[in-house]
Amino acid sequence: MKTVILDVREPREAMTDFARAWHLNEQQETDRISFASPELLWKILTAKRWELLKALCGAGPVSIREAARRVARDVKGVHGDVTALLEAGLLNRTETGAIEFPYEAIKVEFLLQAA
Repeated sequence: MKTVILDVREPREAMTDFARAWHLNEQQETDRISFASPELLWKILTAKRWELLKALCGAGPVSIREAARRVARDVKGVHGDVTALLEAGLLNRTETGAIEFPYEAIKVEFLLQAA
């Protein structure tokens, strides 16, 4: 099962892990997208975008219009959410211009600690 992990960690820690994997030429079992703070994660992963990702999970390539139909929203609003998810690396655009969610699962990891 192809999974993407969304996590919250320092950029330097994320880059260290990336550099280590690059130098060792390691194939990762999962993709990882890191955010510097929980606030940045939730700025990208809003409730409507989460609903959109759920609708696209396992759907294969679809048009933005079809994605909007699946979540019963207007095309303009979905287009804005798709743009944000494409920029974050959670969606891909195919050669034909369709969008797709290339994962079968999402795992979100972050730790809330006392100050």
